[in-house]
Amino acid sequence: MPQRLKSLIAHAVAAALVASSTAPVHAQLPSLGDAGAMTVNAERRLGDQISREIHRDPTRIDDPILEDYVRDIWQPLLGASRTLGEMTADQDSRYAWQVFLFRDRTINAFALPGGYFGLHLGLIRIVDTRDELAAVLGHELSHVTQRHIARMMESSSRAAPLMIAAMILGALAAGSSRNTSDLGMAAIAGSQALAIQNQLNFSRDMEREADRIGFNTMLKAGFNPRAVASLFEKMQAANRINDTGNFPYLRSHPLTTERIGSAQQRIQLDTGRLPPLQADPLALMMAARADVLLDPGIDVLRNLIARAQGNALDSLSAPQRAGALYGAALAQARLRQFGPAGELMRQLDQTLANLRGNSTRHDELVMVAGKQLAAEIALLQGDAPRALTLVDLQSNDRADLLLAAQAGVRAGQAQAVSQRLQSWVAAHPRDTAARRQLAVALHAQNQHLRALRSEAEASVVELDYTAALDRLRAAQDLVRGEQGRADYIESSIIDTRTREVQELLRQQTLDDRVNQ
Repeated sequence: MPQRLKSLIAHAVAAALVASSTAPVHAQLPSLGDAGAMTVNAERRLGDQISREIHRDPTRIDDPILEDYVRDIWQPLLGASRTLGEMTADQDSRYAWQVFLFRDRTINAFALPGGYFGLHLGLIRIVDTRDELAAVLGHELSHVTQRHIARMMESSSRAAPLMIAAMILGALAAGSSRNTSDLGMAAIAGSQALAIQNQLNFSRDMEREADRIGFNTMLKAGFNPRAVASLFEKMQAANRINDTGNFPYLRSHPLTTERIGSAQQRIQLDTGRLPPLQADPLALMMAARADVLLDPGIDVLRNLIARAQGNALDSLSAPQRAGALYGAALAQARLRQFGPAGELMRQLDQTLANLRGNSTRHDELVMVAGKQLAAEIALLQGDAPRALTLVDLQSNDRADLLLAAQAGVRAGQAQAVSQRLQSWVAAHPRDTAARRQLAVALHAQNQHLRALRSEAEASVVELDYTAALDRLRAAQDLVRGEQGRADYIESSIIDTRTREVQELLRQQTLDDRVNQ
C-alpha cells in the first residue's frame, strides 16, 4: 500500500482503538450478506475521500500502456459480475470502478470503498499470464460487490466512521501480513486484542467469500481459474516479501496454503473444461515494463538488458523471449542507447510475428504492445514523425491516442490533437491524463484560457478543488491582463466554473470537519 495511505490508516487506526476502548466488544458480528446501515452513496463518498489522498501519492503511476493492459482484464470481470448478479444496479451506477497503479515492489492489491482499487507494480511483474492478474482483480472486485467494507463498518458502529474505515482498509488492503501484524500489535498494546481479533476473524471469512465469488467471476469472464492456485503458489514462494509467517489469528487473509487447497478443490470440479495455463507473451511484456518502471536505476536496467543477450535469451521460451526483449529495449532507450534499442526492437518484432496465431483479440493486443513500445522509444529519441507512423490519433485505444497526441504536438499538429482530445474527454470525462494532454495542445496554439480550464477540470476529477481553483484564478488573471481582448464566452465559462468549484471546496471542507 502506498506510504501516504499507510500513514493515513496508521493514524486513524490508533485513534479508532482509543475511541473504542470504552465501547463494549460485539461478540456477534453481522452475518455475511448484511451490509448494515451504510448506503451505497455513503460508501462512494468515503472512497472519494480516500481517492484524494491516492491522487496526491507520489508512488501512484499514470502509465497509459499498463493501464490499458489492466483495463482489458478488468472490464470483462465487471461484465461477468453484472451477468452473475453479484453487482447490484445501484453499485454499478454509483461506484467508481477505478483501478490505481502504484510504483511499489510488494506483491499486493487492495479494495477501497466505493469501487476504488489499488494494484502494485510488484504484482504485475510476477505474473506470467493475464489469468493470474484476473484472479487478483476478481478477488478484490468481490470484496466491493459483496459490500465487505460496509459489513465491517456495521460491526464497529460505535466508533467514528473515518477511524473505523481506516481500520477496515488496513485489514482488507493488506496483501502482506506485515500490515495485519501491525494491527495485531496495536490491538494488544491498546488492550483491545479481543475486539480486533473479532474484526480479523470476520475479515478472514470475507477473504474466503471473495475467493469463492472471484473464482466464479473470472471463470464467467473467460479467464482460466487454474491461475488462482498458480498465483497463490507464487505468493507463497515470495513469502520473504509478503509473508512473515505470523500466526493465523493475527492475519486478515487466510493462510496461503489454505487458499491454495481451496482453489485446487474448485479447479478439480472443472478439470475437464479447463486447459492448462500457458505463458502469455503480453503478460510477460507488461511484467518487464513494470520492472523498468519500478526501478529505473542503472544496475536494474543493465540486468534487464543482460537477460536479452546471448545464451540467456536462447534458453527462454518464445513468450519469455518476448518479455525479455521488450524489457531490454525499453531499458536501453531509458539509458539513451537508441542504436541497441532499435536492434532489440527488430528482434522483438520478429519474435512477435512468429508468435502470432489466428488474429484473435489477444494476438492483436500483443502486436499493439510492440508498436506502442516502438512509438515510445521514438518519442524518447525525439523522432515524433516516426512515432506518428506507429500509433493513430483516431484510435479508440487510449494508450495509442495519448502517445499519438504527444507526438502530434511535437510534430506541429496541435490543432488536430486538440480536436481529437476534446471529443475524447467529452466521451471519457474522468480521463485526467487526456485532459492534461489537451491542455498541452491548447497551450501550443496559444489558447491559454482553454488550456488552464482543461488543467482545472483535471484537478476537479481528482477532487483537488484547491488546485482547480488555482488554475481557474490564473485564467481570470489572464482575462484581466488581456483588457477586453479575451474570449468573452470562455471567460464567462471560467467565472461560472470558479463559483461552482468554490462551492465544491466549501462543501468538501465541511465534510472533512464532520469526519475529523
